[in-house]
Amino acid sequence: MTKSKNPARDAIEAILSGYEKLGYVSDEQIATALFLAQKLEKPLLVEGPPGVGKTELAKATAEYLGLDMIRLQCYEGLDESKALYEWQYGKQLLYTQVLKEKLGDVMQGATSLDESMSRLGGFEDVFFSEQFLQTRPLLQALKSENGTVLLIDEIDKSDDEFEAFLLEILSDYQISIPELGTVKAKVPPLVFLTSNNTREIGDALKRRCLHLYIPFPDAARENSILQARVPELDATLRGHIVDFVQAVRDMDLKKPPAVSETIDWARTVVLLNMAVLDSEFVKNTLNVLLKFKSDIENVEAELARLMRETQMTPDTPIQ
Repeated sequence: MTKSKNPARDAIEAILSGYEKLGYVSDEQIATALFLAQKLEKPLLVEGPPGVGKTELAKATAEYLGLDMIRLQCYEGLDESKALYEWQYGKQLLYTQVLKEKLGDVMQGATSLDESMSRLGGFEDVFFSEQFLQTRPLLQALKSENGTVLLIDEIDKSDDEFEAFLLEILSDYQISIPELGTVKAKVPPLVFLTSNNTREIGDALKRRCLHLYIPFPDAARENSILQARVPELDATLRGHIVDFVQAVRDMDLKKPPAVSETIDWARTVVLLNMAVLDSEFVKNTLNVLLKFKSDIENVEAELARLMRETQMTPDTPIQ
């Protein structure tokens, strides 16, 4: 068997093929980013508009690699007790009660303070030990025996302080716990951070990551996505849906329809058993595609033009 002259190229092609089998429509840029993130053992910061498949990329990667995925959903005010660990105070309290009952037995017969302290020194100190530790997503990922995909979702919704807290984990795959010392990953997790660009991510975090930007897909790729995700949809209807959504995204809207919403609209066509797309159907289902009343009103005002430009005449159903 002849050896490949470019193993890296073969690996990237294998990633593309693997994603395709799982129904995730990627491209060479995405596959290359994953290949480099694995080989360089660096986190991957995935940015782009909401709903373009950033979270789905992490899910598809976990399935492709046969790894568990651990997800940390970010929000304002997220701190290390929710992301890393916290102590189980209820169990610690019960342990305290047991310790009080045992102290009498331990101290019985002690005749001096030094002897008492010596006996206490031999008593196992488990109050701040792992049996009282409640692990959260970050620590779970570091302690995984077989490696994992760690998804830190919507990092742009967290605070600057939480970003700074992440730096040690993202650079060295370890974290310092005051009571236990440093916990270092046996197998570094494959880390995905996603951002919807609601705020600028700090330079320190970006330096520790590879960067991938996923934009809204062009018509050809969106058509392929629908074919993979809604295979029962008629090809002609699929083309009309894609053309219409692409035209709507060119409008000045508060929130253009995301790929996830295109998929929902396509599923709506299937669920309603639509053989044609006409103006009545579009008006009645724009709320699936658009999330703001002002956007719906803007599209309704331009509906005749949009349907005409996408070969969907407003009064005559398109076969």
